[in-house]
Amino acid sequence: MSNPTVPPPPHIALLPSAGMGHLTPFLRIADMLSSRNCIVSLITARPSVSAAESAHISFFLSQHPKVNHVEFQAIFSPDPTTDDPFFLQFEATTRSVHLLYPLLAASSPPVSAIFSDFVVASTITPVAADLGVPNYIIFTGSCRFSCLMAYLPTLLSNPSCFATDLKEVNVPGIAPLPIGSIPPSYKNPNHLFTSLLITNSRAFSKSKGILMNTFEDFEPDTLAAINNTFEAKKEQDEDGNYLSWLDSQPAQSVVYVSFGSRTAMSNEQIKELANGLERSGYRFLWVLKTSKVDKDDKEDLKVPFLDRTKGRGVVMKGWVSQQDILEHAAVGGFVNHCGWNSVMEAARKGVPVLAWPQHGDQSVNAEVVETAGLGIWERSWGWGLGGVVCGEAIGRKIVELMEDKKLRGLARKVGEDAKKATAIGGKSEKVLNEVLEYLMQKN
Repeated sequence: MSNPTVPPPPHIALLPSAGMGHLTPFLRIADMLSSRNCIVSLITARPSVSAAESAHISFFLSQHPKVNHVEFQAIFSPDPTTDDPFFLQFEATTRSVHLLYPLLAASSPPVSAIFSDFVVASTITPVAADLGVPNYIIFTGSCRFSCLMAYLPTLLSNPSCFATDLKEVNVPGIAPLPIGSIPPSYKNPNHLFTSLLITNSRAFSKSKGILMNTFEDFEPDTLAAINNTFEAKKEQDEDGNYLSWLDSQPAQSVVYVSFGSRTAMSNEQIKELANGLERSGYRFLWVLKTSKVDKDDKEDLKVPFLDRTKGRGVVMKGWVSQQDILEHAAVGGFVNHCGWNSVMEAARKGVPVLAWPQHGDQSVNAEVVETAGLGIWERSWGWGLGGVVCGEAIGRKIVELMEDKKLRGLARKVGEDAKKATAIGGKSEKVLNEVLEYLMQKN
């Protein structure tokens, strides 16, 4: 008797969107799929919005030679309504996705599924349908924020939902969201990015599934609610001197400060943050960003306080391996904007977070961080880009972050729960295996 034929491995096409916060989780998924002998095609728009993205894609491909790289030309609007490079790239990518059909249709072996960024979900859905393959949405924010996105078209259809006298916004199935956690632009349906969000939110129900970078112990109530509603599944700087510097610091003695690859602080706020770090008395590693896009980041570092903090502080510009930093034993706290990738990286290692949201989903994420016990959030600071927080207040909060033993214990518990979720046989592996088993059955 002959052995049953082993089905061929699935061929999965991955389509991220603009920004390192969107690219990074896709590269991690590509690595996971490749390690499971899947055929992987990484699709990227040309040109990329930042030098960091280009460098990171090139490095990833050099380390994963079996991953196919498919590029398509982004078509930019001839009459843009914003000067935000990320919003323009989101729109250009969305405008260009139809070009992918002939590229993917010619793939050999044929594509089994598309994993696409939420921001391009509406335009990739018909491409997937024409190819006769399922589309899975990769949501790069928190599960709680995904609920807001799914309900946003309904909220915007009724202006009273965002009335100025309201303190909360109600989304069915989850705890109310503070009105201040919702970015002002999201309340304007005519805003370029908001219009993209509305269109793509409507594509949720047309996808085969939604993969989220979270775990049940971190967002238990929201995941329970969303799973009861619909089937949603979870899913360098080159010289590296900062790591050598960390090696020479005592355990849990360093405050790591980073506001992601997109957030540029005002000069005044930079001075106050420097003042706060100096006042705190703690060692620090600060990744400083002075422009929205790194290609435009030409300014010299203007941090004279370094002379007074010499030996206990490092300030850097450019891309760093944040995961390596957060995994380092010397790091004891993280001052951060609460971009979801940063939150998950901190959760994975149980590093306490001082949440300082700047825009987008970050206030919602800060609430998740606080509720889960991973960190603290000073709500009175508001949106980081809307004013200036004084150095004295920043210094006090950094001391609280580094010295609160209860917080450190809660954060450690979050890290232990994250390890269980991502361990062999854990929930993350089970969900990914379920998706792969389904795709192999379809082949």
